[in-house]
Amino acid sequence: MSKSPTQARLRRLEENGVILGYRAMLNPIRLGVDHVAFVEVRLTDTREAALTAFNKAVSRVPQIEQAHMIAGNFDYLLKVRTRDMNSYRSFLGDTISALPHVGSTSTYVAMEAVKEVMLSEGT
Repeated sequence: MSKSPTQARLRRLEENGVILGYRAMLNPIRLGVDHVAFVEVRLTDTREAALTAFNKAVSRVPQIEQAHMIAGNFDYLLKVRTRDMNSYRSFLGDTISALPHVGSTSTYVAMEAVKEVMLSEGT
């Protein structure tokens, strides 16, 4: 019995690294973590060892959904999800500020998600 064309195509996409995995999409409101903040981070040191240390530390923090190195007036942009403003304030002081080489931060709180998409085939 042969595989269906769809199964064969999915398998090829997986083998070629186009499909990285599968996951459940969770509703952040139902989970009680619907407070989103974007945080500009400026590092005190941008040599390779400092960047590597920061990247490794960020990857271990579950509240940081996304972290992007930026070419601009700051070094990183983080997307952070917490319960509310009070929990974010604590998280900023206790966790983000304690990440390696953080010199300063600026926070922007999202009022509403107008568009959030996940990549799919064809994008």
